[in-house]
Amino acid sequence: MSEYDLLIVGGGMVGASLACALSDQPLRIAVAEAVTFDAPAQPSYDERAIALAAGTRRIFEGMGLWPQLRDGLTAIHRIHVSDRGRFGFAHIDRGEQRVEALGYVAPARVLGAGIGARLRELPGVDLICPARVESVQIGGERATVRLTTEDGSRAVGARLVVAADGAQSAVRSQLGITTRSWEYGQTAVVTNITPQIDHDHVAYERFTDSGPLAVLPMGERRCAVVWTVPDGAVDEVMALDDAAFLARLQERFGYRLGRLQRVGKRHSYPLRLVRARESVRDRLALIGNAAHTLHPVAGQGFNLGLRDVAVLAEVISAALAGGEDIGAGTVLRRYGDWRKADHRRVIAFTDGLARMFVNPLTPVGLARDAGMVLLDLLPPAKRVFARLTMGRTGRLPRLACGLPLRRGGR
Repeated sequence: MSEYDLLIVGGGMVGASLACALSDQPLRIAVAEAVTFDAPAQPSYDERAIALAAGTRRIFEGMGLWPQLRDGLTAIHRIHVSDRGRFGFAHIDRGEQRVEALGYVAPARVLGAGIGARLRELPGVDLICPARVESVQIGGERATVRLTTEDGSRAVGARLVVAADGAQSAVRSQLGITTRSWEYGQTAVVTNITPQIDHDHVAYERFTDSGPLAVLPMGERRCAVVWTVPDGAVDEVMALDDAAFLARLQERFGYRLGRLQRVGKRHSYPLRLVRARESVRDRLALIGNAAHTLHPVAGQGFNLGLRDVAVLAEVISAALAGGEDIGAGTVLRRYGDWRKADHRRVIAFTDGLARMFVNPLTPVGLARDAGMVLLDLLPPAKRVFARLTMGRTGRLPRLACGLPLRRGGR
């Protein structure tokens, strides 16, 4: 049996980021992933656009990854929020918030390639892929994960197992960790478009009676689109030819960018809120979508997962410096307790937006539009909102301040 200090199950962007964050710590680390990192079908690195908060940039800077990633990203200078067919609107500008950018946008494939390239360079990290989880057993001093690999069944022992294996986490399932879930009855249709007018680094979040529609700036004058449609309409929308699809999208979005001229390949993803009832046990921690899967409104999902990475990495490095067992429940509960407030805050924010803006009641519509106008007029309220969306609220770990981890001991 192979023995490690840390086994990360799931080599997508969140799991790979944790390995990168801890690479200079005195740890034996392995990353098990179901798909090879350079495979065209690597699910974490697909054609979706990922919105990165300004706070996420700080984390990548603290990890030393930002120089490798920034060339593939498009900065967001302004966010325009509107309620289709109603008077409510608000905007947030980088100048008002005194930041270089409110956030960034990158194709998941580009972002994943940059993180994956660093991961493959790390001398102290073993990559086990392709590999699928057969079983997980938690013992007193270690956890044992049995994996199915190309060479057959393989047992891997570790002081700490981190589940970073997504919304359908096999580790979570094997250990019987239950979840709270909510089906939104909505599906995200994701694509890229080329508009007539240059986006000028503006991100649009447009709320409609069928769900939110995000249009995000990208390179080459393109925009990423995340269009939320009711489950019952998704087959029809996906079956439209390009001209009909653009016409339907134009009708929902409007003409702020002129005519929508070209559209790329479309993908669809059913939307649900999933939250694990436990984020830690002895020898186990859940991060990213294995712990929480959000509605994509406001683009908070990956950013929340990367803050999981930053906090867990700091807790582990501090435990090493103090001579503690990194898999002990007393250590891991520090991570779980630290993350509770941020999880609750962001989940309430995204879930509330997703529900409130499809509510057809007139009083609700008037109240939300009035709230948007007040938000736009009141700088203190706008600063609070902006700090939430930029990932700069609550107690921040070192990486989220752009600082490297302290070196842990043995």
